[in-house]
Formats: sequence, structure tokens, C-alpha cells
Amino acid sequence: MSTMIEVKNVSKTFGKGSNINRVLDECCMYVNKGEFVSLMGASGSGKSTLLYLVGGLDRDFEGEITLCGENIVSLNDRKLSKLRLSNLGFVFQFYNLVMNLNVEDNILLPATMNGRKRSELKEELDEILRITGLTEKRKAMPSTLSGGQQQRVSIARALLGNPSVILADEPTGNLDSKATAEIMELFKRLNEEKGITILQVTHSKECADYGTRTITLDNGKMVS
Repeated sequence: MSTMIEVKNVSKTFGKGSNINRVLDECCMYVNKGEFVSLMGASGSGKSTLLYLVGGLDRDFEGEITLCGENIVSLNDRKLSKLRLSNLGFVFQFYNLVMNLNVEDNILLPATMNGRKRSELKEELDEILRITGLTEKRKAMPSTLSGGQQQRVSIARALLGNPSVILADEPTGNLDSKATAEIMELFKRLNEEKGITILQVTHSKECADYGTRTITLDNGKMVS
């Protein structure tokens, strides 16, 4: 089984001088291809920080992180950007939708900004709208959608381009219990049916249980 994410002795600090805060302390972690791993821990334990490091959104750390076989420490910005565009989908707690664009335009935005044509994305878009249950909402504006539907749009956006890995940071943090269950079932289906590797940060034991394995962070260290 191939390893999609490997974290070796990663440490991360914030601040300077006497005000240094060590958020991560020689963390080690792996996620194999096809796994759905939940990363848990108390508020401030470093789980979201670690997710951002894995995704290359923050490159200021000590240690090594390998993503889809590439050591991201050794990549320049251009190569890291290409790796992210080809292999990663991001889903955040806040949906980060453009409110004056409709559903399908929000989904297409990253791909079209990267130079892909709408015409060549039509079949892929139709399939993603079907998978996420948004076909009938494709022309709707974000302001007319529920929180759960808006999060589905952000998941659909992450799926465009057929990523190998989805990184999700508290993806149900702003949702009620019904929408939370719907989103977690969607993640589980994407993992089982499409084989997408998922690493999610969550504070919820119920959400963590949708995954195949749980890792816990405590004071910047892995404890399980």
C-alpha cells in the first residue's frame, strides 16, 4: 500500500524571542492511499496547523513532509503549486464561495483561473454536480443555499480535477447535525467509491468515526 502523506519529525513554532510558542513538536504521521484519516485534538493542539503544512499553505517548519511521493520541502513555489493543482483538493470550515457567482461558476473558478476551458470541463462538472447532489442548484446563487449546500459546493470545487487527496479542516464546523451527517456521508462515499484519500481535522468524535482511522494530537505531539 503506497503512502500518500508522510510527516517526519515536523516541528512548528510561532513568535520570536521569549514569546515562542511551539505548536508542533517532532510530529510523525502517515496516511496510506485510500485511507480516510481523522485528525483530532483539543483546540490549540496543532491539528489545523499540521493540515496547512501538509497542503503546502505554510512552508515555515522543521522536518520533512512527503505528499504523493514528493518531498515538499525540496520543491520551489512553481512545482509545489503544480503538485497541489494536480493532486489536492481543499475543504475548509468556511466555504470561501464567491457570493456573486452561481454554483457552477464557483466550482469552475480555480480550474478556469488555471487556464482550463469551460467547454472541456463540462462532462466532469456534470458528474461532480451529480455526485454532490447539486445538479438542480447549478445556477443558484450561494445566498439562496443552506450551509450544508454551500459546503457541498466547496467539496465539488475541491473535486474538480480528480484529486488524489482531499484535506478538510473542520468541514462541518458551521453546520447543524443533519447537514453534518450529510456531508460526512458524502466524504465517506467519495472515499469508498472513488478511492480518494482523505485527511480531515475535526473536534467531533462522531465525525471522526466516519473515517477508517483516527490520529490524536496533544500539545503538539502525536499520542495515537
